[in-house]
Amino acid sequence: MVARTSLISRRTVQKFRQAAISAAGSLKIKLLLFCCFIFTLTLLASRTPSFLGWGQQSVPTLDRNSRKGYTLLINTWKRYDLLKQSISHYTSCPGLDSIHIVWSEPDPPSDSLLKFLNQAAKSNAKDGRHIDLTFDINKEDSLNNRFKEIKNPITDAVFSIDDDIIFPCSSVEFAFSVWRSAPDAMVGFVPRIHLINQSKENRYPYIYGGWWAVWWTGTYSMILSKASFFHVKYLRMYTNEMPASLLEYVKRNRNCEDIAMSFLVANATGAPPIWAKGKIYEIGSTGISSLGGHSNKRTECVNRFVSEFGRMTLVPTTVKAVDSRGTWFW
Repeated sequence: MVARTSLISRRTVQKFRQAAISAAGSLKIKLLLFCCFIFTLTLLASRTPSFLGWGQQSVPTLDRNSRKGYTLLINTWKRYDLLKQSISHYTSCPGLDSIHIVWSEPDPPSDSLLKFLNQAAKSNAKDGRHIDLTFDINKEDSLNNRFKEIKNPITDAVFSIDDDIIFPCSSVEFAFSVWRSAPDAMVGFVPRIHLINQSKENRYPYIYGGWWAVWWTGTYSMILSKASFFHVKYLRMYTNEMPASLLEYVKRNRNCEDIAMSFLVANATGAPPIWAKGKIYEIGSTGISSLGGHSNKRTECVNRFVSEFGRMTLVPTTVKAVDSRGTWFW
């Protein structure tokens, strides 16, 4: 009787022990899931600004003891709302020191536009910064105006941008930091490539490759000036050293000034450009790239420039600069 009672007691103790172990294991699992849930919430909260748009990005700080920031070189044509939106945004970027607006319209900018832009530059600048804002008024409408030499520039770095696209300040400042590590290179966000023509049917030895060619091959040889950093000296070289026949070609065809700048920089450096990863926001309607025959015209430009320079100056590369601070896998 005593032995049976002892056996029952041991079985009871074992059941309680198993129940306790099971409960403890369940508690650990629940605690682990709870910790994972809290971690996920914290991570999402820290990344929420990046999901809300280009106006709410964190950016690295820049030493303001010297004016070693960059000049915003923006090309515009009768899209005043887009110009206002762009200037209002970029004046909040910490590295911006000056704004140079290329104006090729027949009429000068209105007083109301001047007032708005100057007010934006003044009100959005933080930490006691002063942002210079100037208009380059051109009598003649030419795509070459985009790369006219800037007299008495206050920065070495130029950030060339179209008025219909926006990049977050974080992306701009990252690309600027990449440029500072290689100031002779073109650094930007929109890569393109030249391809060797394997077909005997086409009379051109080279073909202009758009985004899908870059994506397919993982290679590029140009950075479009619609969103790129380069040294201010290249504006002087474009204005004063570019072959006159090439400038006339760009003016007459109203296309390919960006390819011409890529050829010029590559000819001077013998090195490829640098593609920087960044978010892009389209704020305007489609441009000439959406028109029929655009790719064929660009192919013609590439081959014409090879003839002008006497060789293919563009250098292909597969390198891409990525900000590891905002990347999970790299």
